[in-house]
Amino acid sequence: MVTRVNLPRSTPESQGIPSPAILAFIDEVERSVPELHSIILLRHGAVVAEGWWTPYAAQLRHMLYSLSKSFTATAIGMAVAEGRLTVDDLVLSFFPDEAPAEPDANLKAMKVRHLLSMSTGHDLDTSDRTFPNRNWVKAFLSLPVEHEPGTHFVYNTAATYMLSAILQKLTGEKLIDYLRPRLFQPLGITGATWESCPLGINTGGFGLSIKTEDIARFGQLYLNKGEWYGKRLLSEAWVEEASSKHVNNGDNPESDWNQGYGYQFWRCRHNAYRGDGAFGQYCIVMPDQDAVLAITSGVNDMQAVMSKAWECLLPAMGAAALPANLGAHQELTQRLAGLHYDPPTGEALSGMVAQVSGRKIVFAKNELKATSAVFDFGAQGARFTLQIGRRKHTFDLGLGSWQHGQSSLISRSSQRVAGSGVWTAPDTFQITLRFYESPFCQTITCQFSETGVTLDAVMNVGFGPKEQPRLEG
Repeated sequence: MVTRVNLPRSTPESQGIPSPAILAFIDEVERSVPELHSIILLRHGAVVAEGWWTPYAAQLRHMLYSLSKSFTATAIGMAVAEGRLTVDDLVLSFFPDEAPAEPDANLKAMKVRHLLSMSTGHDLDTSDRTFPNRNWVKAFLSLPVEHEPGTHFVYNTAATYMLSAILQKLTGEKLIDYLRPRLFQPLGITGATWESCPLGINTGGFGLSIKTEDIARFGQLYLNKGEWYGKRLLSEAWVEEASSKHVNNGDNPESDWNQGYGYQFWRCRHNAYRGDGAFGQYCIVMPDQDAVLAITSGVNDMQAVMSKAWECLLPAMGAAALPANLGAHQELTQRLAGLHYDPPTGEALSGMVAQVSGRKIVFAKNELKATSAVFDFGAQGARFTLQIGRRKHTFDLGLGSWQHGQSSLISRSSQRVAGSGVWTAPDTFQITLRFYESPFCQTITCQFSETGVTLDAVMNVGFGPKEQPRLEG
């Protein structure tokens, strides 16, 4: 059993950062890119700032989306160190049974390093042609490879899945099980979960959920060049190789998506690099400043968050410790401890309650396959039950407060959710569902009339349209 090492805590000033700079960053992101969920800033190996916007909390996991990719690449680096494979091994060599009968020259030339650097040679992301199938490996290998591998960058989540499949083929273990004794336990990461494909292979390019401090620990391991409190977990050579630019991905000097791509890490401006995931999951490593920034969020503009970090935090990181500033540090501490998302405001009661409470609402045919809903109003709260196909989703709602529960509305697995409802008008009941182990927050506006009801739902972030089709009942 590996004993968890507690990260040291320090005042920002002791590590060369003025507390007002961190306060300025919090102010700026709340003003311009709201919906951050957590933040941890490490300097010289010590936590100098940490906060969670309630109901998000330190002990809860958060979906990482593509930040999972950096952990997958780390597993490959460990397998390379164990002599199980090399980055120059051919992808087809691992899958003789799934390979097409007559693979083209570009597919034959595809190596592990091309999966790692998103330079497989595919013209477009292959994920939407891979993941609808039962056998993702076979589907990936069946697709045309339009370019010579190594010559063309395209962000391709299915390529990361192939790394997970290779690892499981070599070790007989799922990616998460391979990483547990080698990475998670030494770093003190517990309770990690990872989604799997239909054949039981971890998805690799997404699907990992861990806590914010786990992200920070992972970043610190890379900042330490693979060493963790005297124990080497990852070779220094791999850290250097993984964090270096292997392929060009654009020429905009102001974009943190155009600075080159490593082995499942993005190069950033200011000689930094990062793993990141959809809607604002960040592990930013800043070697020049000896700092790590871990963030979870549900934002639409990921560049804006990084730009605020470069603007507020980077210039404030000095080489030497600063004099104590007890007043500013106390203000920062109180601000970080008090971060929260308020439930929506409105009225707890309406004249419509007696008419709609307990009555089953049947929906007209719709794209969501929602068939019915029931609103049950009580003195202390409400319950909203939505039937979609064969699945029933029930939410307890505080009336101007949060009520906590579980739901599988946004994913196949059950997710923690905080629900609240208020009457914003005599005929309009607004529901807020904050899925606080994920980036997602949904607002449902329910408008009642003498003849029926309409439900309009909108999500804060999404891969497609954030507004869902209207339900009429």
